[in-house]
Order: sequence, then structure tokens, then C-alpha cells
Amino acid sequence: MDLGTKYLGLDLKSPLVASASPLNRHLDNLKQLQDYGAGAVVLPSMFEEQIVREQELLDQLIEHGAESFGEALSYFPAQTAYAFDTSDHLNLVEKAAKELDIPLIASLNGVTPSGWVDYARDIESAGAAAIELNVFFVPSDPALSGREVERRYSDIVSAVTSAVGIPVAVKIGPYFSSPAHMAGELVAAGAKGLVMFNRFYEPDIDPMSLSVETSLELSHAYEMRLPLLWIGVLAGRINASLAATTGVDRAEDVVKYLLAGADVVMTTSSLLRHGLGHMEVLSDGLWDWLSSRGLDGPGAIRGTLSHAKIDNPEAYERANYIKVLQGFGA
Repeated sequence: MDLGTKYLGLDLKSPLVASASPLNRHLDNLKQLQDYGAGAVVLPSMFEEQIVREQELLDQLIEHGAESFGEALSYFPAQTAYAFDTSDHLNLVEKAAKELDIPLIASLNGVTPSGWVDYARDIESAGAAAIELNVFFVPSDPALSGREVERRYSDIVSAVTSAVGIPVAVKIGPYFSSPAHMAGELVAAGAKGLVMFNRFYEPDIDPMSLSVETSLELSHAYEMRLPLLWIGVLAGRINASLAATTGVDRAEDVVKYLLAGADVVMTTSSLLRHGLGHMEVLSDGLWDWLSSRGLDGPGAIRGTLSHAKIDNPEAYERANYIKVLQGFGA
């Protein structure tokens, strides 16, 4: 059996992708994930604020020494001395791209379509096979309309895709007024794939210390329902790859996403929870599930339970909402 699939036009040996996490900062870990069956790996995000801040520091140094002798240029500190440094990230991209046999996807996290997107060219030059653009933007300004928020997303995607020749996937959240329409807008802006969904890390409040706190909560299987819904709705109806993320812990979770129509299934929380070797557990479990049913690969089931292919598409719609509530009451 062949577990191979296509994502963003790239050939992957498996639909399982290790999404961005602290584990993926280390080349040895990336090699292990490859050995354990990952079809691709996503590096941790480089943030707009880091890129902009590094450029600001460099500009300050140049301006400070503008009237000095040329020899003074040798006194500039190496980039590795900056508080926000991009060279280590680019070095990892370059080394991993050379040493891995699977596609390396770099991640950019930004909120404005400004000059920081030029860094995407550096990522491409370093050897990344694709870019995952993570737009983490909380529209907290009451004066900002929904249309303005959507336009910002499209502008960012357009700016990044115009800067590079490699495919760009966009990781988005589910909180648009019309997610399906927004998906089409992002594809029109140049996105070759959509990663569904981003998990916004909401703050908590400590009533004892009277402070607002932030913490990272690993995802759980019950959170799969929302991405399952929208992947199922979009599969076969949009000209872009679909990546599922959130809630994956078992091979059965991978199968669910494939049945809904995902091209690849990403996981971070399960690897943080169980270790890098859990990638092999997921890979072997997917293989066993398919082979026990005489299926020759993920393509045999992909999208078979999507909105476009099932006999009762109302299962994705309002009629099912009514049915579920009435059935629960009974």
C-alpha cells in the first residue's frame, strides 16, 4: 500500500504532517519525525514582530555610525547578538532542506502586509519547499468592520504570495462570518492551501491575583468537530489543498479528517503529549485501518464523507442541527 498524497502540489509519502511546535526547532527531531513516517514537517513560526525589530536594530546601528570612519563598520555586533535574530532560523531551514527527504515547510506569522514579507524570499532562498502563513490577528478595535478584517487577510496573503515562487498555505481561524466565502477570497489572493484551524490562545483571569494570564492548552479530540465541519463543506468545492489540524491523537482521528476531505492531517499536541515516536503510532494505525479494509491508500477514502459526496448533505447543515436537538430531547 502507498500512503502517498499531494499537498500544495508537493508529493508527500504520507498525509501525516508534524505541524509547527518547539519540537521542530531541532534538526535531529525533524530527522526522527521523518523516520517515524511524517510526510512533511512545519518549522516553528517566525513572527512579524521579530523580523521588524531586527531590522529596526540594524537601522539604528547604521544611523549611529553614519558619520564614523569606515573602519567603524567592523565594530557592529554580529547578527547573532541581536535580541531578535533571523539568522538561526534561516540556518535551520537551509540545513533541514538539505538533509531531509521530505518537504520542509517554513512558517511565517504576521498581521500586516508590510515590508516584513520580504523575509519570505529569504526563506525560499534557504530551501523551504513551501510557506505556511499563520495570520494571528484578534480584531479588538470595535471600529474595525468584518470586511476590513477580511481585506487585511487577503492583503497579507497577496503580499506574501507575490514575493515568492513556492506555494503558500494559509492557516486561519474559524471566526469569519462566512468561512467558505473567505476561503475562496484567500485562494483568489494566491493561497494554494488552507490549514484549518488556527487555535487562538485566549487569556484567562486569575481571581486571586487579579491578573490576566496566558497559557498553552494542548488540543483534545472534542475540538475536531469544527474543522471537520468546514473541511467537509469545502472539500471538492475549492481549488486548494486542505490541511486539518486540531484534536489529532489517534489514527482514527486521522481517518476522520481524510474521510471529510483533508489532503493532509497535521498534529502538534499529540507529539508534545506522547513524544516524537507517536508519529509512528499514527502512521502504523492509518496503515492498519486502510489495509484491514482492503484499501490501497488515503486517496481511496479522501472526501467520501464530504458535503459534496454524501447522500444526506443536510448532515452538515441546519436540518441536522434540528434533528440532533430533537433526538437528544427524546
